Amino acid sequence: MKKILFAFLASGILMVSCKEKEDDDDKDSKKSEVKKEETPTMPDSATMMKNWMAYMTPGDMHAMIAKSNGTWDGETTMWMAPDAPPTISKSVAVNKMVLGGRYQVSEHKGEFSGMPFEGMATLAFDNTKKVFISTWIDNMGSGIMKLEGPWDAASKSITLTGKVVDCMMGGETNMREVFKMVDDDHQVLEMYSATPDGKGEFKTMEIKYTRKK
Repeated sequence: MKKILFAFLASGILMVSCKEKEDDDDKDSKKSEVKKEETPTMPDSATMMKNWMAYMTPGDMHAMIAKSNGTWDGETTMWMAPDAPPTISKSVAVNKMVLGGRYQVSEHKGEFSGMPFEGMATLAFDNTKKVFISTWIDNMGSGIMKLEGPWDAASKSITLTGKVVDCMMGGETNMREVFKMVDDDHQVLEMYSATPDGKGEFKTMEIKYTRKK
């Protein structure tokens, strides 16, 4: 009877040991699979070169941007708060493609609150990310605003979003920009910022552009 009991216990210990070994092997296997998934496969040199060429070659979106080259008159309406009265000013923008038609640079000049205003924007279409990227600098700040977003063919507009510095309140705030290409001679730029309570947004600026003939 003792021999039978001993054999039974020994068998149970062996089964547990084997099960633990299987569990360990299974864990090692899963770790190996995760490691393989986390490590991207290096493409061959021909594929890498093809990807690079696709990234750097201007396409249809760049051709669309280039149609905006030239001089534009701008009428700017600004709201400092959701319930604030608007202020209206005039400006002139000059657009040109640079670096082989890959980017558009826009130089803006006008007046704001009785002071001379100058700003510069860049607009790009990233062939890999499939989004537009916009940057902005001007003489009334010391930072760089960067927004990005997709093109919507149905509304002929680009919706760009990102976080920007709120110098008056301190910190950052969400920004949304909608750039509408109404037709070959008219464009509208709308900017929206977060409301003071952070629960919504309000229109802070609208610029109506008309191509200068």
